[in-house]
Amino acid sequence: MKALLVIDAQNVIVNFKDFSKELALIESVIHDFKQNNDPVIFIKQIDEKEDHPFYRKSKGAELHQSLEKHVDSVIEKSTPSSFFNTTLQSFLEEKEIKHVFITGFNTEFCCMFTAIAAYDRGYQVTFIEPATGTVNDAEVYEMEGLDVRDFVGTVLHWSNAIEVLDEVEYAEKYKND
Repeated sequence: MKALLVIDAQNVIVNFKDFSKELALIESVIHDFKQNNDPVIFIKQIDEKEDHPFYRKSKGAELHQSLEKHVDSVIEKSTPSSFFNTTLQSFLEEKEIKHVFITGFNTEFCCMFTAIAAYDRGYQVTFIEPATGTVNDAEVYEMEGLDVRDFVGTVLHWSNAIEVLDEVEYAEKYKND
């Protein structure tokens, strides 16, 4: 069985810039999973410090309104990995999930860390590259011309451990799964 992880689709990130394409693709993938009665798990970054952008009681920590109507399950985390000190693994084991699909934000941190952690735990992992987004860019990393999402997708793909797909490849391989 498979499950979709929607990582950190929270206001503090999604309102940072225009992520309309990423959100539309994430929502499309959510529909595919719900149509097949496969679990869709929202992962939220949470912090207990009031001055933190992900403070539990802040508007920034809330799921973005464009996706919140799709919420069935939410798992909270406090690190980039959705597995570290969370209930995600037990949830996946309980549902007998063997294959996880990664979508959400920020590509080079929480999405990548979760994909690697899932692989390390024995899950088959599919990273839907264009269904991830990041607030960071080439300027932040001082690397002219860097496309962060493409770079992470390439690294994961070249690992030969994690399947990396674009939206067309995902649709061809899994849409009617």
